[in-house]
Amino acid sequence: MTAKYHDEIHVALGAVLGAMSICRSVRDRLVTADTLTKKDKSPVTVADFASQAVICSHLSHAFPDDPIVGEETAQDLRSQEQAALRIAVLGAARESLEGASDAEILGFIDRGGADGSTDRYWTLDPIDGTKGFLRGEQYAVALALIENHQVVLGVLGCPNVETQGRLGTVFFAVRDQGSFMLSKLEFETDQVAVPRIHTSGSADASQARFCESVESGHSDQSLSQRIATDLGITSPPLRMDSQVKYGILARGDASIYLRLPTRSDYHEKIWDHAAGMIIVEEAGGKVTDITGEPLDFSHGRTLTANRGVVATNGLIHDRVISAVQGAMGA
Repeated sequence: MTAKYHDEIHVALGAVLGAMSICRSVRDRLVTADTLTKKDKSPVTVADFASQAVICSHLSHAFPDDPIVGEETAQDLRSQEQAALRIAVLGAARESLEGASDAEILGFIDRGGADGSTDRYWTLDPIDGTKGFLRGEQYAVALALIENHQVVLGVLGCPNVETQGRLGTVFFAVRDQGSFMLSKLEFETDQVAVPRIHTSGSADASQARFCESVESGHSDQSLSQRIATDLGITSPPLRMDSQVKYGILARGDASIYLRLPTRSDYHEKIWDHAAGMIIVEEAGGKVTDITGEPLDFSHGRTLTANRGVVATNGLIHDRVISAVQGAMGA
């Protein structure tokens, strides 16, 4: 990799790795059979806030003038009614931010309240895939840097994705420099050789494996089935939570990711796609909305100019878009 964005990617990787450790620690300590039975989401809430605090701390120290667009602010945590949750979040965050005061940790969380109106800013999702986190399945820590409305680097920390038999995988990419993947252990042991990853080389859409969200509320799964039928795909979809799907696509384990609109007034959030998009694109794939238009990051916190998301290995993208259009017009 070249010197451009060297400091940014180094800091971003450290931030995401720190957040991954916090998320795993919180889940191991707080998620029990009882919390799952009661559908108690407090563990993921604790991990979500603590993860954001850790990432914003890294970014704030390295790039103090860069705004950060995230999901959370600490406003609710400051209320007396949320005292127990606040204490839990502060305790979890201090596993990485040793010595930080309560005010400093809450201030780091608040750094995520930017609106995306500047020429350069970071966008993060401290835990993408809430239900995957609680189930012990797939979730991701997602961080991206946007300059002049273009995503220029992205990091996806995926604690439950295996690489070479090791649990915990980090995908990352820098614009015009490629996409890469290492296990969390390889990062921690200062692995020198960082292998590039590439999307599938198959141009046969009928042989493609496609992936989509577990939750039907996130994507129209019946429409996905019609599209698969049109493409001649007979294998079942690979369903998983979060932007992990982008990483799986980037390394060639699938060739299509569909996120199809479930209602006309919904706009995708930028933090749900920025990191994953650049990782797929730099691996040789293509990411657009359902009409084939590029994702437009010039409208602040949401992709208001786009509908849905279609990501492919690139070779079959036009064919997939045609099938999407046909199914939606049916």
